[in-house]
Amino acid sequence: MAMLIAWNVLNKVASPQDPRFARRFLLVAPGVTIRDRLRVLMPSDPNNYYNERDIVPADLWSALGQAQVAITNYHAFMLKTTREGQGLASKTKKLLLARSKNDPFVETPDMMVNRVLRDLGGSKGEIIVINDEAHHCYQTRGAALEGAVTVDDLKGEEKKQAEEENKHARQWFDGLHHIMRKTGIKTVYDLSATPFYLNGSGYPEGTLFPWVVSDFGLLDAIESGLVKIPRVPVDDDAEDKDVSYLNLWEHVRDEMPKRSQKPETLADKTLPAVLDGAAHSLYRNYAEAFARWEQETRGTGSTPPVFIVVCNNTTVSKWVYDQIAGHELPDTDGLGKLGMLELFSNYDKRGRRYPVPRTILVDSAQLESDNPQLDAQFKAAAAEELEAFKEEYRTRFPDRNVEALTDSDLLREVLNTVGKKGKLGQDVRCVVSVSMLTEGWDANTVTHVLGVRAFGSHLLCEQVVGRGLRRISYAVNDEGLLEPEYADVYGIPFQFIQTDPNRELKTKPRPEPKHVRAMKERDELRITFPRLEGYRVEVEEARFYADFTQAEPFKVNEHVATRAEVEGLIGKSATHTLVDSRGVRVQQVAFQVAKLALELLEDPKQGRMPWMFPNLVQLAKDWITHCVGTDNQRDLTIISSVSEERLRAAQQFFAALNRQEGNNSSKVVPIFARYAPEGSTDDVNFYTTKAVYEAEPDKSPVNYVVLDGIGGNTWEQILATLLDGNKNVESYVKNDHLEFAIPYLYAGRTHRYLPDFIVRLKPRDREDQQRHLIVEVSGSRKSAGKRAMKAETARMWCAAVNNHGGFGKWGYVELSEDPTKFKVGLNTAIQSLYDDGALTGLHEDGLKSVERLKNDDDDADWGGDDYPWDDLFSAAREAEAEQRRHDGNDEEGK
Repeated sequence: MAMLIAWNVLNKVASPQDPRFARRFLLVAPGVTIRDRLRVLMPSDPNNYYNERDIVPADLWSALGQAQVAITNYHAFMLKTTREGQGLASKTKKLLLARSKNDPFVETPDMMVNRVLRDLGGSKGEIIVINDEAHHCYQTRGAALEGAVTVDDLKGEEKKQAEEENKHARQWFDGLHHIMRKTGIKTVYDLSATPFYLNGSGYPEGTLFPWVVSDFGLLDAIESGLVKIPRVPVDDDAEDKDVSYLNLWEHVRDEMPKRSQKPETLADKTLPAVLDGAAHSLYRNYAEAFARWEQETRGTGSTPPVFIVVCNNTTVSKWVYDQIAGHELPDTDGLGKLGMLELFSNYDKRGRRYPVPRTILVDSAQLESDNPQLDAQFKAAAAEELEAFKEEYRTRFPDRNVEALTDSDLLREVLNTVGKKGKLGQDVRCVVSVSMLTEGWDANTVTHVLGVRAFGSHLLCEQVVGRGLRRISYAVNDEGLLEPEYADVYGIPFQFIQTDPNRELKTKPRPEPKHVRAMKERDELRITFPRLEGYRVEVEEARFYADFTQAEPFKVNEHVATRAEVEGLIGKSATHTLVDSRGVRVQQVAFQVAKLALELLEDPKQGRMPWMFPNLVQLAKDWITHCVGTDNQRDLTIISSVSEERLRAAQQFFAALNRQEGNNSSKVVPIFARYAPEGSTDDVNFYTTKAVYEAEPDKSPVNYVVLDGIGGNTWEQILATLLDGNKNVESYVKNDHLEFAIPYLYAGRTHRYLPDFIVRLKPRDREDQQRHLIVEVSGSRKSAGKRAMKAETARMWCAAVNNHGGFGKWGYVELSEDPTKFKVGLNTAIQSLYDDGALTGLHEDGLKSVERLKNDDDDADWGGDDYPWDDLFSAAREAEAEQRRHDGNDEEGK
């Protein structure tokens, strides 16, 4: 959802008149738990995903800030009583409405829309709707399709549940229709892990919604390692032929209390034998996982594994809760009975209640509604734990008024923060749930799930099991793969794959994430840098003169054919050619090459210079004579007919002009990023589980250097250590989440090269300008070709920025092959930058060959021998064309 919002907003800001995009969004959730969780999609939220998940680079933040986001749950689509109607007695309302067809004390649909869209302000324009858990939003059928049933065909609990689901679906669907009618909806995006019709909808249960455009199912997620692997009972030693703990409800349903039975009458009654055995069996495995947590990861501040129990009604859930967690004994002044599962007991062996409950009882259905009051029966059942959490809330937040919180608010906060360090629910080990935790609750520490209710469909099984499948860690192992994580599930007949019942449930300790950030107290070490979109070449208007006798011959792609013979199994054969038998003329090719070269001569202010065209045509003919051959009909045909080869020829021709000694000067200059032309270390703020090196506080504005690679990059650490100890280094930073990138074009595609470090040097004196050294650390595993291309690209970037003159002097060096020579290489590069040497990319004639660049320092590693002229000028063409389109000055049509 964050990517959908970012994609729409950034495109709308860049192209305000483009009707495909919008910057106003309504997010609709099925309940308040998910509604609250979706706050991370608001750019203004301190924990927003755009920053936390690295979705939007820092230079586009100002554009993203133009997004308008409203978040609601579908219950808000209900027409509420107006302010005038509140407090009126029902008889008074009947008298007032006796002669009126419309109820003035209830909102109209338009009033409802205004209330729901209040957060979008008074601005106009269509909105984009994003439905989360969108399997709740659909239109039911009046008559069932073949193989399907409607609500009227169902009975008992299934019918009641289907009626409730269809009622909610209609309410959601109708609410969006009212918004569409009043305001307009540009697009609706539905997102759901289970985009299927439910039983009673009139469609076959489990049928995929016909508007699904992308389906990445649970099996795909499990196989790719994105979620935990659910493990269900596949065999046991019970005498019954069924696996008892898999379809648990079938074995205990007749022994379970009815909804009408009072919970207090069940306090001393033991659970049915099969349920008791299942609970103890699953708990024993939990106890092993808990012991591993205590031994391996508790010291890192992580929260304990979580065991969840899903029951069918309040009576059953209270009974199961009392047996698992214990309960208060009458006439004992607060003493209680120890629970049957010791790690989950809220009372110790002496009957004293723990200050913070280990097990909580929640009503999922009540918490998901907008009703701030809990059901009276449930409130009585959870009275003890509510008081305990209120006391903890007072202790943890002494400046807040706990009495202002409703019981529902408090319990929802506890449930939403299960498994989150430093939050109210961090110490919870077991959650006993009334109704079903079908969605919205995704504590990643859940390791065990016990179902004590009927599961009428595979869809519901998948929804409940899904609560336990969020991974704890996404750190990769030494093979670059995710370690498997497991969730053991009893009582939910979720049979999708045979699992290994003998494999030990054990995962490696997850590394504690490190917070990498710019330190406010180190502001004097702050590093700034330009952000570039591309380059352009500025050339003086004087005529060109060139001697091509020593120029490099042009070779076309040898795999391009100008003629192809075709034939079938029978019939005549044929010959296909690029051009007719007359071939192409030298003058024709010269015109084509000169036309492309003229585009590279465009002045950013004056546009094209057509008066230079005759001069370029004559030079192009001379270049063809010496570098292609006037009789080389094959190559001339390919240059004339194949766009890529014609562009390459023009680039080589133009590059040859710019290399001639005695010619008028030319230089490469930068094209800055339009929204954020300057970046800084202020934007660094992220978490990582990679290895880190703690930078010296007087050398780096950022607290850590993140070391790339499995187990950390020793070479990067060596360099960081050298930078910390170098007297000429004023400040340095690792280019991680810094958004410092060097754009270039290679093989027809735009790329972004991310160097490893930026180093700011100390000024030699008061008059010296700021100097920055870009440092790349290259291991022997990197190909020589890629290393050479990166080095050449970086020097081109330095030349452009240095020619601009507004960011001081920049240079580039690559340290590779032997880390024992890093110190010498670093010192040599620093001295060269102080001397305005070759690593700056600057010479009196502008851009020059790599051989000229090498002359200043033979000891430094400058990469390969081929300077990327083709890529430079392709990048210039592409960047300038984009700039013209943005400025509205594209005269291509003229």
